[in-house]
Amino acid sequence: MKSLKRGKSILKPEITNISEHGFWIFFKDKEYFLPFEQFPWFKDATVQQISDVELWHNEHLYWPSLDVDLSFNIIDHPEKYNLIAQ
Repeated sequence: MKSLKRGKSILKPEITNISEHGFWIFFKDKEYFLPFEQFPWFKDATVQQISDVELWHNEHLYWPSLDVDLSFNIIDHPEKYNLIAQ
């Protein structure tokens, strides 16, 4: 017996909270915190802009209205990447 072809993933990242310090995003049973200090592109964004997030290739998040693309590795380890221009 052959398995059917896998369909399109229905997993979506979900913004669970936004505060004055940053926001939380939930994906695949894990919650990530993105502080505005380390991810400044979101500091002046609207709730709609932050909530409008897409999953790319199961490893990147993309915010089209902000033109921001972040991998989960960057979110987990921002200290390894120079995210803020000097």
